[in-house]
Amino acid sequence: MKTAARKFKDTVYAELSKTAKALGNPHRMEIIDLLAQGPFTVETIARYTGMSIANTSQHLQVLKNAQLVTISRKGNYIHYQLAGENVYAAWTSLRELGMAHNTEVRKAIDHYRKGRRNGDVVTAEELLDKVHAGDVIVLDVRPEDEYHRGHIHRAISIPLDQLRERIRELSKKQEIVAYCRGSLCMLVDEAVNLLIQEGYKARKFNDGYKDWALRGYPTAMTM
Repeated sequence: MKTAARKFKDTVYAELSKTAKALGNPHRMEIIDLLAQGPFTVETIARYTGMSIANTSQHLQVLKNAQLVTISRKGNYIHYQLAGENVYAAWTSLRELGMAHNTEVRKAIDHYRKGRRNGDVVTAEELLDKVHAGDVIVLDVRPEDEYHRGHIHRAISIPLDQLRERIRELSKKQEIVAYCRGSLCMLVDEAVNLLIQEGYKARKFNDGYKDWALRGYPTAMTM
């Protein structure tokens, strides 16, 4: 016969396993990473993740049932958002754990970056000093709607798909530090590679806007 303590542990661990199961899917991990940028409709999430709307809806329902995302209505549209900052914190901890102990993750990243001019990495502390000093161009290469939801203080927006045609807006006399969604967002690698090829002095901030904001560093928004 189970004791009260045993029943308690069985119940709690079973419920916690539901949270782990909800996180333990590559598509849902990507959705959480995306929702860290702010609320999105299912159609937008599907477009950014390359999934069908039907599959995206199913994954969102799993995350909602696990109470990891919530919904809100804006007019005729339903927007999905993370249930709290701790959801993103749990995802980043899982991501860093995997990157530290799963060699296949590092191999995949190194293979993707092979042959590209990826530039040096700027730490958050170094970037903060440069922002305060005003001696750097901070370049946000995420889609414009994400920039408007929130961005690093003094950052300018040139989405990656517009960078080649708008590159002359940037000065070659100043260092450029580019960033996107986070350490698994390859938009920044593509941007820095292009900038270096065109003769710009460019480096990358390997974390994203959300990581910057969670440190309490200065941010801005235009919405």
